[in-house]
Amino acid sequence: MKPIEIVKGIYWVGAVDWNIRDFHGYSTPQGTTYNAYLILDDKVTLIDTVKKEFADRLLDNIAQIIDPKKIDYVISNHTEMDHSGGLPRVMHKIGEDKPLYCSKMGQKNLALHFPEKWNYQPVENGGVLNLGKRTLTFLETRMLHWPDSMFSYVKEEELLFSSDAFGQHYAGPERFDDQMGEAIWPQAMKYFANILLLYAPLVLQLVEKVTQMGLAIRTICPDHGIIWRKDPAKIINAYGEWSRQKPKKKAVIVYDTMWQSTQKLAEAIAAGLDQTGTEAKPLHLRAHHRSDVITEILDAGAVLVGSPTMNNGLFPTVMDFLTYLKGLKPNKKIAAAFGSYGWSGEAVKLINKELEEIKFELIDPGLKIKFVPGPQEIEDAFQLGQKVGQALEKL
Repeated sequence: MKPIEIVKGIYWVGAVDWNIRDFHGYSTPQGTTYNAYLILDDKVTLIDTVKKEFADRLLDNIAQIIDPKKIDYVISNHTEMDHSGGLPRVMHKIGEDKPLYCSKMGQKNLALHFPEKWNYQPVENGGVLNLGKRTLTFLETRMLHWPDSMFSYVKEEELLFSSDAFGQHYAGPERFDDQMGEAIWPQAMKYFANILLLYAPLVLQLVEKVTQMGLAIRTICPDHGIIWRKDPAKIINAYGEWSRQKPKKKAVIVYDTMWQSTQKLAEAIAAGLDQTGTEAKPLHLRAHHRSDVITEILDAGAVLVGSPTMNNGLFPTVMDFLTYLKGLKPNKKIAAAFGSYGWSGEAVKLINKELEEIKFELIDPGLKIKFVPGPQEIEDAFQLGQKVGQALEKL
């Protein structure tokens, strides 16, 4: 992709990764981008870099606009390697002595990543850097989603470089929200659910902080995916809504199965939920990636987890999912467990333990069926679905 001018004098110069399909456990079937931005001013400034493998592409994009050696300042909003991996190549090209601005924690992180002795310029929250015609204001956003994270704001353009907030893992020819329309929203929601959900309380504080500061924002430039220029308030409001985790009358039934017995229970539970007018989403863990399941759970009011008992424990995909879910700490959910077993039957007890650790409200001891469910067991599963649906109505 060639560089694209966002507003006069500010360019997207990043890289598109068409082929990545897994981003540390998060499925990326549509690839991703590593966004970097160039500001032409009295002090030419580069905002973030790219993954190491794409550093030459970044430099080629910059070279189509200006000789990279004319860059005066580099800003590192976030030190994760998909944004800082290209720093050694960039700094070597433009001059190792050029000022590198980052948060105080960013300096510590970068020094641990790279042995080079760069000209670090750690900034304060609210600190201002004059570029000439424009100024950059730095806003600390600790734990959104790393301790070093910060935003950079161009007051004169009302433009926010938002690091890993407001992004999406999406690779395509489009660079802006008005080119994508509604098609970008599932990717934005998935990104929030799998990367920022753990920090939902901090997201709400950030939205409130930005509101109190009265920052006018016409454009949001994240480090992944498209740029928000048509209606940036829409994604800010969506982050507020997703962070509140207000539950819908929706239940996600997450399961795996060995000989379809647990699957039969899942389908009967879904039928019981449906009778109460509850949206039911049965998701087989070998047909749906864990990150897509989490996206469905984001606005669900109930989560039901099913597993056969295997070697006195949980089926591996179910344990994998519960570990992933626990790390993201969703809340305001009711829950129940179910499963089939042959001779020992520990799965339901183990699922309950995990759900309690996540702090979901268990509304049933769990449904445990030996071998193949018969008519009565199918009816029991149907009634469990009804019970969950009726509980959601009270919520």
